[in-house]
Amino acid sequence: MDKLTLARRLFLKKLTGYGALLSISLNSRHALASGKKALTSVRVAQSNNDHTRVVFDLSGRIEHDLFTLSSPNRVVIDLKNVRKSAALVSDEHETTLLKGIRSSVRDANNLRVVLDLKNKVRPRSFMLQPDDQSGHRLVIDMHATQLSPTPVKTSQQQRSQKKKEIVIAIDPGHGGRDPGAIGKKGTREKDVTLAVAKKLKNVISRTPGFRAVLTREGDQFVVLRKRVEKARKHQADLFVSLHADAFKSPRVEGASVYALSLNGASSEAARWIAKKENASDLIGGISLDDKDDLIASVLLDLSQTATIQDSLELGSDVLKHLGKVGKLNKDQVQQAGFAVLKAPDMPSILIETAFISNPKEERRLRSSKHQHKLAKAIFSGIKTHMKNRLA
Repeated sequence: MDKLTLARRLFLKKLTGYGALLSISLNSRHALASGKKALTSVRVAQSNNDHTRVVFDLSGRIEHDLFTLSSPNRVVIDLKNVRKSAALVSDEHETTLLKGIRSSVRDANNLRVVLDLKNKVRPRSFMLQPDDQSGHRLVIDMHATQLSPTPVKTSQQQRSQKKKEIVIAIDPGHGGRDPGAIGKKGTREKDVTLAVAKKLKNVISRTPGFRAVLTREGDQFVVLRKRVEKARKHQADLFVSLHADAFKSPRVEGASVYALSLNGASSEAARWIAKKENASDLIGGISLDDKDDLIASVLLDLSQTATIQDSLELGSDVLKHLGKVGKLNKDQVQQAGFAVLKAPDMPSILIETAFISNPKEERRLRSSKHQHKLAKAIFSGIKTHMKNRLA
């Protein structure tokens, strides 16, 4: 057992009240000559009684299928082109939702993993790209169906449950001495983003249960981190940054949506851990000041991963509605390390509304009518997301 695994196991015994993290790491020394991916370890985390997360550490990116079975309740995951691994052999995989994990080889090439359950769950899965600390990972989140999901509640999430309104921070990109991209007709990105932001604020403000705040009200320059700080000061539940893209070719067009990448999250986590005495409100009021860096990083990782997943789902809902008012440059949410997306406890997206370098889209971006359509589409996506999130 390596030192990191031993440290994590010791840490688990200290964190019973915060959710037990069970980590079983086994070395994978040889890949098969056929080119199959290796399953190097399996980690199981529990957050409260209604949420269990299973993480498969892999030697490369894989394809997978997931479905559920009943009588008895099971979650089945078919891992494509993955070899059978000793990492699945353990008696330490039990949580309040999970009985255990078993596996079998299918069609000689694929590995079927079965999660035996104690109760019916609502599962979801997503891949995580390598970062400075981990390789490719497949994450399976399971929530008890009779309860709302509660993955390591952050301070923002706890406040959201108590508030009577949803606060949305709208961030008009650029401003002041920073004009952003400029179209062929002289349209400045900073003007477009502010115009759309004000229309979005008006649409939101007319809807009961929602309130909007702007990170800049006029043509002023605001440092990127100050924008996030302002949103957190207003206890915003969501952060939406507005931009207009540009490219050297005038033919490129369409909207796109970004969420934070794992690389960006890792660097931000290191920053928060460095000043952890001021970061206790990120993890639902749990103080990080009296915990070593390993414990703090695990807690922050659980919270941050949940926030990124929420951001991806928010972005996907917004992207679908943007596709109804114009073309999409990317039909899936992209991930990048933009500074304005780095709040660890607040779902955040960055929207490239169109390409200001495209003459046709520049004309549309200058149109007050089209700006209003964009605002309505963005808010429709937000409402869809909040409806699913609070269901």
